[in-house]
Amino acid sequence: MLLAQISDLHLDGGDRATRRATRVMEYLRALPRPVDALLVTGDIADHATEAEYEEAARILTAPFPVLACPGNHDARPAYRKAFLGEPPAATPVNRVHHIAGTAILMCDSTIPGRDEGRLDPETLAWIGTTLGALPDGVPALIAFHQPPVELHHPLPDAGRLEEPERLAALLDAHPQVVAVLTGHAHTAAASTFAGRPLIVGPAVTWTLRMPWEGDRPADRDQPPGLAFHVLGEDRRLTTHFRVVLRAPAPPGPGFNPRLPA
Repeated sequence: MLLAQISDLHLDGGDRATRRATRVMEYLRALPRPVDALLVTGDIADHATEAEYEEAARILTAPFPVLACPGNHDARPAYRKAFLGEPPAATPVNRVHHIAGTAILMCDSTIPGRDEGRLDPETLAWIGTTLGALPDGVPALIAFHQPPVELHHPLPDAGRLEEPERLAALLDAHPQVVAVLTGHAHTAAASTFAGRPLIVGPAVTWTLRMPWEGDRPADRDQPPGLAFHVLGEDRRLTTHFRVVLRAPAPPGPGFNPRLPA
Protein backbone atom coordinates (compact mmCIF):
# COMPACT_ATOMS: atom_id res chain seq x y z
CA MET A 1 0.00 0.00 0.00
CA LEU A 2 1.24 3.44 -0.94
CA LEU A 3 0.00 6.48 1.00
CA ALA A 4 0.85 10.15 0.74
CA GLN A 5 0.62 12.44 3.74
CA ILE A 6 0.41 16.21 3.87
CA SER A 7 -0.28 18.42 6.85
CA ASP A 8 -0.76 21.98 8.01
CA LEU A 9 -2.01 23.66 4.86
CA HIS A 10 -3.28 26.69 6.83
CA LEU A 11 -5.44 27.90 3.97
CA ASP A 12 -6.29 31.50 4.78
CA GLY A 13 -7.72 32.93 1.58
CA GLY A 14 -4.33 34.31 0.57
CA ASP A 15 -2.48 33.55 -2.64
CA ARG A 16 0.59 32.07 -0.95
CA ALA A 17 -1.22 29.32 0.94
CA THR A 18 -3.37 28.52 -2.10
CA ARG A 19 -0.37 28.26 -4.42
CA ARG A 20 1.54 25.96 -2.11
CA ALA A 21 -1.36 23.60 -1.51
CA THR A 22 -2.24 23.58 -5.21
CA ARG A 23 1.37 22.78 -6.14
CA VAL A 24 1.41 19.75 -3.84
CA MET A 25 -1.87 18.44 -5.19
CA GLU A 26 -0.74 18.91 -8.79
CA TYR A 27 2.38 16.91 -7.94
CA LEU A 28 0.34 14.09 -6.44
CA ARG A 29 -2.21 13.97 -9.25
CA ALA A 30 0.59 13.78 -11.84
CA LEU A 31 2.43 10.83 -10.29
CA PRO A 32 2.96 7.98 -12.79
CA ARG A 33 1.70 5.55 -10.17
CA PRO A 34 -1.19 6.99 -8.14
CA VAL A 35 -1.20 6.68 -4.38
CA ASP A 36 -3.81 4.48 -2.76
CA ALA A 37 -4.90 7.39 -0.56
CA LEU A 38 -3.83 10.81 0.69
CA LEU A 39 -3.82 11.56 4.43
CA VAL A 40 -4.25 15.18 5.55
CA THR A 41 -3.31 15.43 9.22
CA GLY A 42 -4.90 18.66 10.34
CA ASP A 43 -4.72 22.44 10.28
CA ILE A 44 -6.41 22.47 6.92
CA ALA A 45 -7.76 25.98 7.50
CA ASP A 46 -5.99 28.82 9.27
CA HIS A 47 -8.98 30.67 10.74
CA ALA A 48 -11.57 27.88 10.48
CA THR A 49 -13.95 29.85 8.27
CA GLU A 50 -16.38 28.11 5.96
CA ALA A 51 -14.78 29.87 2.99
CA GLU A 52 -11.39 28.34 3.89
CA TYR A 53 -12.90 24.85 4.06
CA GLU A 54 -14.72 25.36 0.77
CA GLU A 55 -11.39 26.25 -0.82
CA ALA A 56 -9.78 23.20 0.80
CA ALA A 57 -12.47 20.94 -0.62
CA ARG A 58 -11.76 22.30 -4.10
CA ILE A 59 -7.97 22.06 -3.84
CA LEU A 60 -7.99 18.57 -2.32
CA THR A 61 -10.21 17.06 -5.00
CA ALA A 62 -8.33 14.03 -6.34
CA PRO A 63 -8.78 10.76 -8.26
CA PHE A 64 -7.75 8.90 -5.08
CA PRO A 65 -9.34 8.90 -1.61
CA VAL A 66 -8.51 11.90 0.59
CA LEU A 67 -8.66 11.10 4.32
CA ALA A 68 -8.49 13.96 6.78
CA CYS A 69 -8.58 14.83 10.46
CA PRO A 70 -8.81 18.26 12.12
CA GLY A 71 -6.01 20.20 13.82
CA ASN A 72 -5.89 22.93 16.43
CA HIS A 73 -6.57 25.66 13.84
CA ASP A 74 -9.69 23.82 12.66
CA ALA A 75 -13.18 24.14 14.15
CA ARG A 76 -15.43 21.10 14.13
CA PRO A 77 -18.76 22.73 13.09
CA ALA A 78 -17.34 24.60 10.08
CA TYR A 79 -15.07 21.64 9.20
CA ARG A 80 -18.06 19.31 9.12
CA LYS A 81 -20.30 21.67 7.19
CA ALA A 82 -18.02 23.20 4.56
CA PHE A 83 -15.33 20.52 4.17
CA LEU A 84 -17.16 17.25 4.81
CA GLY A 85 -20.60 18.37 3.65
CA GLU A 86 -22.24 17.23 6.89
CA PRO A 87 -24.50 19.00 9.40
CA PRO A 88 -22.38 21.17 11.73
CA ALA A 89 -21.65 19.63 15.11
CA ALA A 90 -19.10 20.12 17.88
CA THR A 91 -18.49 16.43 18.56
CA PRO A 92 -15.13 14.81 17.68
CA VAL A 93 -14.60 14.00 14.00
CA ASN A 94 -13.39 10.38 13.95
CA ARG A 95 -13.42 8.22 10.83
CA VAL A 96 -12.13 4.78 9.82
CA HIS A 97 -11.25 4.05 6.20
CA HIS A 98 -10.35 0.70 4.65
CA ILE A 99 -7.64 1.12 2.03
CA ALA A 100 -5.87 -1.77 0.29
CA GLY A 101 -6.58 -4.16 3.14
CA THR A 102 -5.52 -1.73 5.89
CA ALA A 103 -7.70 0.12 8.38
CA ILE A 104 -6.74 3.79 8.69
CA LEU A 105 -8.16 5.57 11.71
CA MET A 106 -8.29 9.36 11.31
CA CYS A 107 -8.75 10.66 14.83
CA ASP A 108 -9.73 14.02 16.29
CA SER A 109 -7.16 15.08 18.88
CA THR A 110 -8.25 18.72 19.09
CA ILE A 111 -9.21 20.64 22.21
CA PRO A 112 -11.38 23.55 21.01
CA GLY A 113 -9.60 26.85 21.59
CA ARG A 114 -6.24 25.32 22.53
CA ASP A 115 -3.07 24.32 20.70
CA GLU A 116 -2.48 21.23 22.81
CA GLY A 117 -4.12 17.98 21.82
CA ARG A 118 -5.96 15.26 23.68
CA LEU A 119 -7.79 12.11 22.67
CA ASP A 120 -10.91 12.49 24.77
CA PRO A 121 -12.72 9.50 26.32
CA GLU A 122 -15.20 9.34 23.43
CA THR A 123 -12.39 9.15 20.89
CA LEU A 124 -10.36 6.63 22.87
CA ALA A 125 -13.44 4.43 23.22
CA TRP A 126 -14.07 4.74 19.49
CA ILE A 127 -10.47 3.73 18.71
CA GLY A 128 -10.74 0.69 20.97
CA THR A 129 -14.08 -0.41 19.55
CA THR A 130 -12.95 0.13 15.96
CA LEU A 131 -9.72 -1.81 16.41
CA GLY A 132 -11.50 -4.57 18.28
CA ALA A 133 -13.95 -5.04 15.42
CA LEU A 134 -11.27 -5.57 12.78
CA PRO A 135 -10.89 -9.09 11.39
CA ASP A 136 -7.78 -11.01 12.35
CA GLY A 137 -4.80 -10.15 10.18
CA VAL A 138 -5.95 -6.64 9.21
CA PRO A 139 -3.22 -4.06 9.95
CA ALA A 140 -4.12 -0.58 11.13
CA LEU A 141 -2.62 2.90 11.09
CA ILE A 142 -3.67 5.67 13.48
CA ALA A 143 -3.41 9.32 12.43
CA PHE A 144 -4.13 12.54 14.33
CA HIS A 145 -2.70 16.04 14.59
CA GLN A 146 -0.52 16.64 17.68
CA PRO A 147 2.53 14.39 18.19
CA PRO A 148 2.52 12.41 21.46
CA VAL A 149 6.28 12.79 22.08
CA GLU A 150 8.79 15.59 22.43
CA LEU A 151 10.38 16.79 19.20
CA HIS A 152 13.01 18.98 20.88
CA HIS A 153 11.64 22.35 19.86
CA PRO A 154 9.71 24.51 22.34
CA LEU A 155 6.99 25.47 19.86
CA PRO A 156 5.54 22.04 18.98
CA ASP A 157 6.52 20.59 22.34
CA ALA A 158 4.29 23.15 24.08
CA GLY A 159 1.34 21.91 22.04
CA ARG A 160 1.85 18.16 21.90
CA LEU A 161 -0.69 15.48 22.77
CA GLU A 162 -1.63 15.43 26.44
CA GLU A 163 -1.99 12.18 28.38
CA PRO A 164 -0.25 10.07 25.71
CA GLU A 165 -0.09 7.16 28.12
CA ARG A 166 -3.81 6.55 27.57
CA LEU A 167 -3.20 5.97 23.87
CA ALA A 168 -0.10 3.89 24.60
CA ALA A 169 -2.10 1.57 26.86
CA LEU A 170 -4.72 1.20 24.15
CA LEU A 171 -2.10 0.35 21.53
CA ASP A 172 -0.56 -2.24 23.84
CA ALA A 173 -3.86 -4.09 23.67
CA HIS A 174 -4.04 -3.90 19.87
CA PRO A 175 -0.85 -5.18 18.21
CA GLN A 176 -2.37 -4.81 14.72
CA VAL A 177 -1.58 -1.08 14.86
CA VAL A 178 1.68 -0.79 12.95
CA ALA A 179 2.39 2.96 13.16
CA VAL A 180 1.19 6.37 14.32
CA LEU A 181 1.11 9.35 11.92
CA THR A 182 0.78 12.99 12.98
CA GLY A 183 1.35 16.56 11.82
CA HIS A 184 1.31 19.88 13.72
CA ALA A 185 5.07 20.38 14.13
CA HIS A 186 5.79 21.78 10.63
CA THR A 187 8.87 19.58 10.41
CA ALA A 188 9.37 16.09 9.02
CA ALA A 189 10.38 13.84 11.90
CA ALA A 190 10.64 10.18 12.83
CA SER A 191 10.50 8.75 16.32
CA THR A 192 8.81 5.92 18.19
CA PHE A 193 5.70 5.70 20.36
CA ALA A 194 4.37 2.69 22.26
CA GLY A 195 6.94 0.51 20.49
CA ARG A 196 5.84 1.60 17.02
CA PRO A 197 7.09 4.02 14.38
CA LEU A 198 5.87 7.57 14.89
CA ILE A 199 6.06 9.67 11.74
CA VAL A 200 5.46 13.43 11.79
CA GLY A 201 4.47 14.72 8.37
CA PRO A 202 6.02 17.98 7.09
CA ALA A 203 3.92 21.08 6.58
CA VAL A 204 2.68 22.61 3.37
CA THR A 205 2.65 26.21 4.63
CA TRP A 206 6.09 26.73 6.26
CA THR A 207 8.94 24.69 7.77
CA LEU A 208 10.03 24.80 11.40
CA ARG A 209 13.62 25.82 12.07
CA MET A 210 15.05 23.68 14.81
CA PRO A 211 16.96 25.46 17.61
CA TRP A 212 20.32 24.61 16.04
CA GLU A 213 19.17 26.18 12.74
CA GLY A 214 18.32 29.64 14.03
CA ASP A 215 16.15 31.65 16.39
CA ARG A 216 13.24 32.44 14.07
CA PRO A 217 11.01 29.35 14.02
CA ALA A 218 9.07 29.86 10.78
CA ASP A 219 11.10 29.33 7.60
CA ARG A 220 8.70 30.51 4.91
CA ASP A 221 11.27 30.12 2.11
CA GLN A 222 11.39 26.33 2.25
CA PRO A 223 9.14 24.55 -0.28
CA PRO A 224 6.11 22.56 0.87
CA GLY A 225 6.77 19.01 1.97
CA LEU A 226 5.01 15.68 1.98
CA ALA A 227 5.59 12.09 3.02
CA PHE A 228 5.12 8.82 1.15
CA HIS A 229 4.41 5.77 3.31
CA VAL A 230 4.81 2.25 1.94
CA LEU A 231 3.27 -0.52 4.01
CA GLY A 232 4.67 -3.87 2.94
CA GLU A 233 3.15 -7.31 3.25
CA ASP A 234 5.40 -7.85 6.26
CA ARG A 235 3.71 -4.82 7.94
CA ARG A 236 6.93 -2.83 7.80
CA LEU A 237 6.26 0.87 7.22
CA THR A 238 8.85 2.70 5.10
CA THR A 239 8.58 6.47 4.73
CA HIS A 240 10.11 8.75 2.10
CA PHE A 241 9.99 12.53 2.50
CA ARG A 242 9.82 14.96 -0.41
CA VAL A 243 9.76 18.70 -0.98
CA VAL A 244 7.65 19.88 -3.90
CA LEU A 245 9.28 22.43 -6.17
CA ARG A 246 7.04 21.72 -9.15
CA ALA A 247 4.74 19.07 -10.58
CA PRO A 248 6.62 16.10 -12.09
CA ALA A 249 7.11 15.84 -15.83
CA PRO A 250 5.09 13.18 -17.64
CA PRO A 251 6.82 9.76 -17.81
CA GLY A 252 8.59 8.79 -21.00
CA PRO A 253 7.44 6.10 -23.46
CA GLY A 254 7.45 2.59 -22.09
CA PHE A 255 7.62 3.71 -18.43
CA ASN A 256 6.58 0.99 -16.00
CA PRO A 257 5.94 2.34 -12.47
CA ARG A 258 6.58 -1.10 -10.97
CA LEU A 259 10.10 -1.40 -12.37
CA PRO A 260 13.20 0.52 -11.22
CA ALA A 261 14.55 3.09 -13.65
